[in-house]
Amino acid sequence: MPRTLFLAGDSSVTSRPRSLAPMAGWGQALPLFLRGVSVINCARAGASSRSFVERGRLAWILREARPGDLLLVSFGLIDMKRCAGRFTEPFTDFQHYLRRCVDGARDCGAHPVLVTSQERGVFDAQGNLRRLLGLYPLAMKEIAETDSVPLIDLNEWSVRRWRRAGPHGTRRIFLHLEPGEHPNFPEGVADHTHLRASGAIECARFVAGELQDRAMLEPYHFTRVERPDVLEDSVAWLEDHDFDELTRTRTLEVVI
Repeated sequence: MPRTLFLAGDSSVTSRPRSLAPMAGWGQALPLFLRGVSVINCARAGASSRSFVERGRLAWILREARPGDLLLVSFGLIDMKRCAGRFTEPFTDFQHYLRRCVDGARDCGAHPVLVTSQERGVFDAQGNLRRLLGLYPLAMKEIAETDSVPLIDLNEWSVRRWRRAGPHGTRRIFLHLEPGEHPNFPEGVADHTHLRASGAIECARFVAGELQDRAMLEPYHFTRVERPDVLEDSVAWLEDHDFDELTRTRTLEVVI
């Protein structure tokens, strides 16, 4: 039976519609490095670990998952926002909802994998990268250790990568566009949180490489992980009508 890889996460992971290109989540780019694996990206923009569980999105995954499937879980960017229904404290609620994902996957025979969130691309006046995710990556690492869950440390990798790129180089990683540069953002945009396709590809390559190095999938499931010639145009964006239908359908499934 073909393996399925489910993704639970926030806007850094989710798949974007064509109307928001070149914005993309790393989960959207992950299929570029896999073959013979069905990737179901259930990550949602604006989701925290709390809202993902409480709104039924985890329950949908657990109904669909089969023994041997993988569930990659990546939260933290939204959990830190102090808004009702989303905020979690790192070492209490956040860990509680991560454990809901881990235990739920294991109960249905699937294999959970925790992925720390990428760091934001914010630098101070001296050009030093600011680590704005605070304690959330550390809290996830603690769950990985205490509950024996495989961990992919995208956060530490991204910190090293963003530092090498610097304030100017990260403009090609995050969604930075000049006015008139892209028709979807005619007035330009300077976004230090959301990736453009090139950044999503870099993050997805790292995640795929970690899955490969740890033999979480059979070797023949990986492709192009070592190739540097995967371009932004390789990413598949959702057509807007498909994106709207996907959102509507998943909402119905959650309500039911």
